[in-house]
Amino acid sequence: MSASAPADAVMIRREFPAAPLLGVGAFVFAADGSLLMIQRAQEPARGQWSIPGGLVEVGESLHAAVAREVHEETGLLVEPIAMVEVVERILREEADAARVRYHYVLTDYLCRVTGGTLVAGSDAAQACWVPASAWQPEASTMIEGFTRPVLHKAWSLWSEHRTAS
Repeated sequence: MSASAPADAVMIRREFPAAPLLGVGAFVFAADGSLLMIQRAQEPARGQWSIPGGLVEVGESLHAAVAREVHEETGLLVEPIAMVEVVERILREEADAARVRYHYVLTDYLCRVTGGTLVAGSDAAQACWVPASAWQPEASTMIEGFTRPVLHKAWSLWSEHRTAS
C-alpha cells in the first residue's frame, strides 16, 4: 500500500486471503533479447527470480499499476504495449491442501523501457537483465513452470512488435 493511502485504508492480507488478489507483471525485453528480472525479497517465492510486478492498488488502473511496480522494483520507467495473458497463481498449505496460502490473479503485460536507471528497490533483492540464453526454458530453471508458457507468448509478441517498429 502506498505512503499516500488514507489512514482508514484496510491492509490487504496476502497470506491466507479472504479472496483472490489482483496483481500485474511485466515482461520487459532489451534490444538484445535480455529479459528484465528481479530476485524476490519477500514471500511468496522469496529468493526466487521473477518478472517485476505486484498488487494493484484500489483506484489504480492496470497500466498504472504495472508501470508503478516496475519502477518501484527496478528503477526503470516503462510503458505497457500489450497484454500478454491473465494467469492464476494458487499456492496451498503443504500440511493441509484445502487451505489456500496465496491466491493471485495476475495480468501480465509486455512493456518497453522509456527511462530510468536499473537499480533494485522495494520488494527486489536484485534487478538485472538476464541474457536470452539464461532464461530460455530449455537452458534454465530460473523461470517457474507456470510462467514459461506466458514468457513464450510475451517473447513472440515482443518479436512481432520489434519487427513492426
